[in-house]
Amino acid sequence: MARLALATALLPTPPLAADSSEAPAAFRLPHQSVVSRKLYAPVESASAAATVFSRDDIERLQAQSVPELLNRVPGVLMAQGGGRGALSGAFIRGANPGQTLVLVDGVRINSAASGMARLELLDPGRIERIEVIRGPLASQYGADAIGGLIRIFTRRGEPGLRPRLRLAVGNRGAFERELGLSGGDERTRFDLGASQVESQGFDRSSDNRGRDADHDGFRSRALDLTLEHRFADNLQAGLNLLDQRGESELDDVYSFRPGAPYERFVVSSVAAHLEIHPSEAWTSRIEAGHFENQSKNRDDHNIVNNYSFNTYRDSLAWFNTLRLDERRQLLLGAEWYEERLHGELDYDETRRWNRAAFVRHSYRGERLGVEIGLRHDDNRRFGSEESWSAALTLDLARATELILSYAEGFHAPSFNELYFPATPAYAGNPDLAPERSKSYEIQLRGEHRGTHWSLSAYRTEVDDLIVKTSRPGNLSDRLENIDRARLQGLELALSRDILGWQTALAASLVDPRDRDSGHTLPRRARRNLSLDLDRRFGAFSAGIGWQAVSSRYEDDANEHGIAGYALLGLRGSWQMSEALKWQVKIDNLLDKEYSQVLYNRPNTPFYTSFGLHEFRQDGRGVLLSLTWTP
Repeated sequence: MARLALATALLPTPPLAADSSEAPAAFRLPHQSVVSRKLYAPVESASAAATVFSRDDIERLQAQSVPELLNRVPGVLMAQGGGRGALSGAFIRGANPGQTLVLVDGVRINSAASGMARLELLDPGRIERIEVIRGPLASQYGADAIGGLIRIFTRRGEPGLRPRLRLAVGNRGAFERELGLSGGDERTRFDLGASQVESQGFDRSSDNRGRDADHDGFRSRALDLTLEHRFADNLQAGLNLLDQRGESELDDVYSFRPGAPYERFVVSSVAAHLEIHPSEAWTSRIEAGHFENQSKNRDDHNIVNNYSFNTYRDSLAWFNTLRLDERRQLLLGAEWYEERLHGELDYDETRRWNRAAFVRHSYRGERLGVEIGLRHDDNRRFGSEESWSAALTLDLARATELILSYAEGFHAPSFNELYFPATPAYAGNPDLAPERSKSYEIQLRGEHRGTHWSLSAYRTEVDDLIVKTSRPGNLSDRLENIDRARLQGLELALSRDILGWQTALAASLVDPRDRDSGHTLPRRARRNLSLDLDRRFGAFSAGIGWQAVSSRYEDDANEHGIAGYALLGLRGSWQMSEALKWQVKIDNLLDKEYSQVLYNRPNTPFYTSFGLHEFRQDGRGVLLSLTWTP
């Protein structure tokens, strides 16, 4: 099959690197957007359905966190436990959070320990653009992109010199400060920014036992730097730095006598690139990156909560985009990265590397487009893995596209899944094999009477699913490759102007099912809907946001449910002068009580019985901000 795919890659298939400004107007949506042309790197598929948040979107929506934005994406659902800095998961099309790859300026930020990315820690004020691309992308990016890909780009410089200052205050002791400077000329551009976010938080545990009845505060500091310079018309280089660190207070909900745990965290990435154009038809780009995720957990009252996970990743990639003619384009590339784990727990293995080569050929005719990609990974731990994808695009009448696609994916188990030391609740398994997936999708997208829309139907089959299994005579559960999952669903995105209101609607139906038991996979809601309305009235603007999420199950056996919820939010702004802008935002206007995750508290000090309780989410929240951009 690999040889067949490689041979087929030489057939005609849609251009990868046409400039985004050349994209059909039907697909340049203000909020719900389809990624159909070149973005920031020459490796994106023209057939991928995606949602894009620009800097203007982030400011208009007044987002305080990345998960807040992701909840507006069709097919994406966030789940978070105790504390604002508690590990949260992004379920894209029903896939596990570890089956979603996250890149910051091209650098992988998924933790080698947990396999998940700390999206809840990233400050939206440091972000220029977020792209959420749904569906397997292993033929381009390798492991962990079964559900999809989240690409984040830090802020970019603008011509001239533009300082900025932002201050915000809110309830629960919220206090945000941001200072930045952006500038440049025709050859050099830069952006330097720093921010600090604080919140006193609230008690997220619902049983209020002991020290868990306290408020869970959050403090974070962030720094970002982007520098780009064009040495000549055919040579440019750039450097991107993002450093986020702070402290988050958590609940100790899995102990009978809770302590007072807190986490000191660092999420840091450095990316550098060199791009050269040897000819009009050839672009070559080298990218180097370094990532650190440090998590130091401490508790003066419960020794079990004292541990640390520090993971590091170095990476190097080389992309070559060849324009064969006006209709055909070829992408050739190679990638290497090495992961290392340092911590206070004893792991059998703490280092591994991965090498890969990939090719993607595309063709775009008058009414027909074809693209095929193939990637070969060589992993120190798992050996070789081949992934390929193919897509057929048909231009139908009246600005409508039909896209049929097939893609493969795989998830390499994390260090925790493989080597985590045995505890009363969990134990790693060094014999785990990678999870593998096959995905089929049909898309329709277009523009009719001022409405930009896209509709997707997909089915993903995952084999060797990693699940916990109980072992008789042992305290801890063990991870095994035993289950098969079927993820299928429908996604709809609409965007249009209605009576002067900019309207964006995202809706999804997903059926994430264990094929062996027939049960719904835990913590996935089967229906969700997001609606945003925004309008400008001269110097003033107003917005309404509404999100509805159906019920879900906490456990694999589907015995314990979590109720659905609907949230209403308001936002407004006043451009007081050319330099001063006031903004106000009210989240969860109706002060709805709801939960996304349950926890299992022992009822006795001997752990002989347990009781399920809800992690509480934010109630009504108010934030007032002032931005000065002289």
